[in-house]
Amino acid sequence: MCNSMRSGAHPADAEFNQMIGLLQRVTESSVTVDGETIGKIGKGLMVLIGIERNDNEHSAKRLLERILSYRVFPDKAGKMNLSLIDIEGGLLLIPQFTLAADTSQGTRPGFSRAATPQVAKQLYADFVMFANKDYSNVAHGKFGADMQVHLINDGPVTFWLRVEPKQNR
Repeated sequence: MCNSMRSGAHPADAEFNQMIGLLQRVTESSVTVDGETIGKIGKGLMVLIGIERNDNEHSAKRLLERILSYRVFPDKAGKMNLSLIDIEGGLLLIPQFTLAADTSQGTRPGFSRAATPQVAKQLYADFVMFANKDYSNVAHGKFGADMQVHLINDGPVTFWLRVEPKQNR
């Protein structure tokens, strides 16, 4: 039996082991922990980051490339033709464990696809580090914290991005 069909695994598991970015175009967004605002942006993207068990540094770098260059902002003709880099907008990154949930069956989500907390925490920290290195206007939430995220969704415009992890060779 192949690994993706082992007992208890969903047949589609292999295709869902991908780092997730849920992009929301915003006019403003902020994140608060224990009553203190720890991250805030104006016009830009608020991105929920979901980390699954096979994600790695390559996944993080590739997802960041896509987020920064994804064309979701209107040009002068009103067409979604401009990226975050083009408009020099803000980027607010929020770790979101529940994006890795398996909701295909039953009435309670399963989290077997999610990376372990230790792995996810390090990969999220790496993602934030890569973002700060590659882009100047980055804010972020706190992994494992009870966060309150505030945003004004512009449009609304929301996109779900996934990138497949590159296997270590």
